[in-house]
Amino acid sequence: MRRQLNALVAMTTSLVLIALLVPVGIVLYVQAKDQAIAEAAYQARTAAAEASTYDGPPERFKPFWNVHVFFPDGSKTLGAVTTPSVRLAKSGKAFAVELDSRIEVFTPVEWEGEGTLVVQHQLPYETIYLDANRAIAVLTAISALLVLLGVLMADRIARIIVRATVDLAKAADSLAEGDLSARVEPGGTKELRRVGREFNRLAERIGTLLEAQREETADLAHQLRTPLTALRLNADGTDDPDLAARLRASIGVLNTYIDEMIRSARRPDREGALPSADLVSVAADRFEFWKPLAEDSGRRFTLRAPMGPLPIATSREDIGAAVDTLLDNAFSHTPDGTAIELTVTEEGEFVADDAGPGFSELEAVRGRSSGGSTGLGLDIARRTVESTGGELRIERSPSGGARVVLAFGSAG
Repeated sequence: MRRQLNALVAMTTSLVLIALLVPVGIVLYVQAKDQAIAEAAYQARTAAAEASTYDGPPERFKPFWNVHVFFPDGSKTLGAVTTPSVRLAKSGKAFAVELDSRIEVFTPVEWEGEGTLVVQHQLPYETIYLDANRAIAVLTAISALLVLLGVLMADRIARIIVRATVDLAKAADSLAEGDLSARVEPGGTKELRRVGREFNRLAERIGTLLEAQREETADLAHQLRTPLTALRLNADGTDDPDLAARLRASIGVLNTYIDEMIRSARRPDREGALPSADLVSVAADRFEFWKPLAEDSGRRFTLRAPMGPLPIATSREDIGAAVDTLLDNAFSHTPDGTAIELTVTEEGEFVADDAGPGFSELEAVRGRSSGGSTGLGLDIARRTVESTGGELRIERSPSGGARVVLAFGSAG
């Protein structure tokens, strides 16, 4: 935008100045030509007056430079050539002839009753238009300076406009990425300042609405715990073991939903607008947490991870919850003694391989998971990884069991 404004001002100013310079130049050249012809006529009269008192040889008479005199008796100054133009001038007609390099001015003068004396002036173009060329050069230099000043002023104005626009665009990008504190300092033109103020009002309003929504969601989730607690007590008091087990399983699912609601509602307060966490550090932490259970169940439990940190665009708690979901499924749905291998790749992927029976991705859809699970845990993990711009994949592990890949998006 800045370059376009500068180019527009430069072109507009140049066109205006050209429209002014062209007629001015034409006027200057016409005036220079007319002045030179008028000066030649004056010199012709002066030359005629001098010739009337000259008593030397005609060919030696040279009153002015680039002037030839043709006397009525046919004599002439040295170097002069009688041409049809000279004969035409002797008939009493004054005129000028434009040649390639000069203008020849012929001026007839009645000379002492003896006839017509013709004075021929040869005026080179560089002499005629010398002053005009200098004036045009000065005007051109002034015009170039005016164009430069116009571009500099336009660039200064464009810089103000562009800076305000860029700041507004950056703030909008930050707001779109979840930074509810993004604000702009209104600047630039009157219209841009108004847009900046309205943007700040919009961001403030969005923050207020989201905060109210989070509070209402969290409050609702907390309120649901009271009837769930009563329902759990009723389930524990029933005489039908199968019904009690189904009720407790359903209550567990609802509790998981409620935990997820509270966690999602409280996320901005807990982690800030632009979260980031180290996948390697979280994986190592969760590996140490599950390691005692693996030892108790006789499993080979390993972790391979790169040395450096791998920043992920979500919170440490969310990464840990997604990893725990994978490990909980692996421990819950494979027999004791089944090996579990964990891998963190340089591309930001967390891979869990087991040597169990495995399951397909269709079986892991919420409400359709095999093994008596609702699939809610994997669905939460899927939404967590997709919020970073990644994906969850379910594949077959090299040992024939399940491989679940959390391909996180990078925070960088």
